[in-house]
Amino acid sequence: MKGIRLKSFRKSIVKKTKPLVVFLAGPTAVGKTRVSEAAARLLNAEIISCDSMQVYTGLDILSSKLPPALRKKIPHYLIDCVSPDKEYDVSRYRREAVRKIKEICARGRVPLFVGGTGLYMSVVIDGLFNAGKPDEKVRAKLSKLLNDKGNEFLYHYLKRVDPEAAGKIHPHDTKRVIRALEVFETTGTPISVLQKQRKGLARFYDIRIFCLNMDREVLYRRINERVERMFRQGVLNEVVRLLSLRLSKTAYQAIGIRELERYCKRECPLEEAKEAMKHNTRLYAKRQLTWFRKDKRIQWVEISENDKPLQIAKRIVKEINV
Repeated sequence: MKGIRLKSFRKSIVKKTKPLVVFLAGPTAVGKTRVSEAAARLLNAEIISCDSMQVYTGLDILSSKLPPALRKKIPHYLIDCVSPDKEYDVSRYRREAVRKIKEICARGRVPLFVGGTGLYMSVVIDGLFNAGKPDEKVRAKLSKLLNDKGNEFLYHYLKRVDPEAAGKIHPHDTKRVIRALEVFETTGTPISVLQKQRKGLARFYDIRIFCLNMDREVLYRRINERVERMFRQGVLNEVVRLLSLRLSKTAYQAIGIRELERYCKRECPLEEAKEAMKHNTRLYAKRQLTWFRKDKRIQWVEISENDKPLQIAKRIVKEINV
């Protein structure tokens, strides 16, 4: 690969019979951003964020957004789309993402999705399914069961009515367990059955998915270092500003908000809140990897801390051109 020119990469990409769409996934702090910049140049790509928190304005440090000046060098989309006091769901994300795919392909360039939100990646590639209208009464009933009898009870309930879905959901992922049960109770059909009725993009595009991974100990150290860096950048002030708003349920889930809210309410010292951010981010990275490992379409890219972003990007582009 040494000394290969960008033109030779791009020439081989043009020969694809279907327009190419690339996904670069991975756990938080693995280095997706820097690799994506190098890959975008090699692929003649424009970047679409696949991050459920970067869609919100004001969550800049918390979601590790690139500064606007750097985003201008390579076009970035689906960042700063909505105020954090507004809800933003997967159906809106997919609708806007598909529109961006078409626009980018029409310009003769490659859409490059970058981020760690597995659900967003899934709905773009595989489509949505008809899950019926949300039913607040059913959701309230399930939430009460959760509070009264615990997540283990709910998970066993899901295993009885939809064992296939239960096999793909972690018992402690109560949000997804409740969602699967809500779909079953409102439609009478297991969510795993409905998901198979989705219509995805594979018929029209050459979809390639890559996931970066590194030694777990190194990744966790990088996560801890990132949290420390966030505090130097002023994350506490950012969270104070956000807490002055009536945050949407989704935006409120951003790691760092609840932890620092406790500090702001004098419920814990700052160091304890910081350690909680590190701990919860490590747990999130673990959940991300669990999600991605279940997708057999993913090509894993094992990297080390010493690998240069351009080296990693060239490895990915080489796989695309095989």
